[in-house]
Amino acid sequence: MSHIVIVTGAASGIGAELVRSHIADGDQVIAVDVDSAGLVALQDRFDANWMRACSVDVRDAAAIAELVDETVAQHGRLDIIYNNAGLGIGGKSHELDVKHWDRAIDVNLRGVVHGTIAALPHLLRQGSGQIVNTASLAGLIPAPGLAPYGATKHAVVGMTLSMRVEYAAAGVGFTAVCPGFTDTPILDKEMPADLPAVPIPVSTRKMAESLPGGIYPVAALVTDIRRGVAANDALVVTPKAARSAWRTFRWSPGGFLRALQNRAAKTANKFARR
Repeated sequence: MSHIVIVTGAASGIGAELVRSHIADGDQVIAVDVDSAGLVALQDRFDANWMRACSVDVRDAAAIAELVDETVAQHGRLDIIYNNAGLGIGGKSHELDVKHWDRAIDVNLRGVVHGTIAALPHLLRQGSGQIVNTASLAGLIPAPGLAPYGATKHAVVGMTLSMRVEYAAAGVGFTAVCPGFTDTPILDKEMPADLPAVPIPVSTRKMAESLPGGIYPVAALVTDIRRGVAANDALVVTPKAARSAWRTFRWSPGGFLRALQNRAAKTANKFARR
């Protein structure tokens, strides 16, 4: 049986690959993004019979609720919602102001909240369905230079696991996706243009390429996500290097932090932007 699936942040990266993967399985996908041009490009790749593109900002709670309600009214149900939209806000914390924090919270946390609370009543009435929230390895371990991003991703993990326990008996599943560095456009993006400029002294992509395991292919990540969702896993922590880092931090937080501090001192020079 085909599934009815909503994907936010669908125009690129993880979201676009989730759209492709579900359409390949014969599912009906509602692709959501604030990037209208990106959605048009995505629409050109797929048959309109299998995908509907919706230009909606996840920061708009009413618009997200309307989208979910319309989806259920049209299809009779909702099987999976991927609250995947997000952005990276980084830089030295003393150089960031409240506008940077507000944007990270509005998109990375409130955007997930909006999708979750819009979908949850429908899934409870059905007695089935899955809410899949994209967090990050930075939601499980410290992420120096990414304090707003890491804070919001920790919040997404906490929210997802709390709701998983709350609604397990009701037949509604919750999964938090916590990938390490993945080959998506977020590795190369600068600060959003409407926010105050902040020096980003380190190339995220270069740094990621130097780490154990390097950069994970997005198609491999989506395969892992789909497998985890099918199994109703609480957490999808991938690839192996990400699981190893998470495990090390849990075993020895102090040692892990010291290693991070030592690495940060070397990173500043080795991976400086040119």
